[in-house]
Amino acid sequence: MIVGAALVELHVHGSRSLKQKRGVVRSITQRVRDRFNVSVAEVGGQDTWQRAVLGISAAGCEAARVRRSLEGVVDFIEGLHLAEVRASDVEILTLPHEAVADVDVDGGEPLPWEEE
Repeated sequence: MIVGAALVELHVHGSRSLKQKRGVVRSITQRVRDRFNVSVAEVGGQDTWQRAVLGISAAGCEAARVRRSLEGVVDFIEGLHLAEVRASDVEILTLPHEAVADVDVDGGEPLPWEEE
């Protein structure tokens, strides 16, 4: 299993209150969720008027596809022109799915992918 995570630092120009910034951030996160199959949350800058950091995650079976998806999200956010993207970073992590099969969940019954 491939897990990708992205951090996007935003600067919301013209925001004079937390309420204004939250409106912009809420708009961006909702548009990203509607367009891409990813999870989005504000993970930093919650107490500032003009700065926000979004955490975005995606999972898949191909690292290149997950990376392209997350980079597409960053490009989409830049293209919205609702806030300036100050910085972004994408990381990809490969998790072994065999480790999950070793866990005995139902007291001995095989999991669907363990059946032969």
